[in-house]
Amino acid sequence: MSDTVLDLPDVGTAPPLCATYAEVTELRSRHPEAIAQALATRRRRPSFLPEDGRLMLVAADHPARGALAAQRRPTAMSSRTDMLDRLRTALARPGVDGLLATADIAEDLLLLGALENKVVVASMNRGGLAGSAFELDDRMTAYDVRGVVEARFDAAKMLNRFDLDDPGTVVSMESAGRAVTDLARAGVIAMLEPFLSRRVDGRVVNDLSPDAVIKSVHIAQGLGATSAYTWLKLPVVDDMERVMDATTLPTLLLGGDPSRRPEETFAQWRDALALPSVRGLVVGRTLLYPPDEDVADAVDTAVSLVHRAGPEASRDHRRP
Repeated sequence: MSDTVLDLPDVGTAPPLCATYAEVTELRSRHPEAIAQALATRRRRPSFLPEDGRLMLVAADHPARGALAAQRRPTAMSSRTDMLDRLRTALARPGVDGLLATADIAEDLLLLGALENKVVVASMNRGGLAGSAFELDDRMTAYDVRGVVEARFDAAKMLNRFDLDDPGTVVSMESAGRAVTDLARAGVIAMLEPFLSRRVDGRVVNDLSPDAVIKSVHIAQGLGATSAYTWLKLPVVDDMERVMDATTLPTLLLGGDPSRRPEETFAQWRDALALPSVRGLVVGRTLLYPPDEDVADAVDTAVSLVHRAGPEASRDHRRP
């Protein structure tokens, strides 16, 4: 590592941008206050939604729950620099609107200049570590509401797993409801990702049947003292038209199983994106770790589905 002391700009000027990962570490070690400065001066998009009303977001909050697998490789996401390379490629593609991440990843990308004019969604509850005895304890261990507001981010995302056999579920619900309320009072979008979940042979399994997803939607959209700033993040399942009839909240689709064949996944997304409440995609491993390793091509395909399927595509589904 170099012993060079990096010059910091005054607050209000352009944030320092690091050219290499070694410079990111150097800046973090010598000038941690630079992150707050960079957040304060980051160029934000003028509005959450682009002109066509659709969003294409890249998700990168899996590692904070200890979920490092992709494409049947259990350690695919172990290398932070490799993951950042993939994220920078994805965020640089035309039509990619922004990022969903925990603070460690968001701040690395911030220092590298990859979040300028991008929507940023902060990931809040990462306490339910994948495979742990306490996996369904979705505590707020990442961003809190104050952190989201101070970072001037656009939204905050919560995972909401409801296990009807687990009394601890109500604690997570109370915490999420309070966060929804506090975010709304600050004028920040709360993005909720609900599932009906249960343990099967010791493993947490999400019920992806249409009826289970519908029930999870109704539970989640009732959280908080207002739903004015609430969005949903839902899986693509069978009978999506009936699923989406369960809500009037704007909804983004999550990426789904990254082990499926890409053409099958893209076809599912295309159909679901035509529904009126669906406003875009939030996709992580499926795009960042595609089978052919061509991140740019996978991202471009997803972008074409999101930003071509505008409001006109869902006209036939609207009710008078």
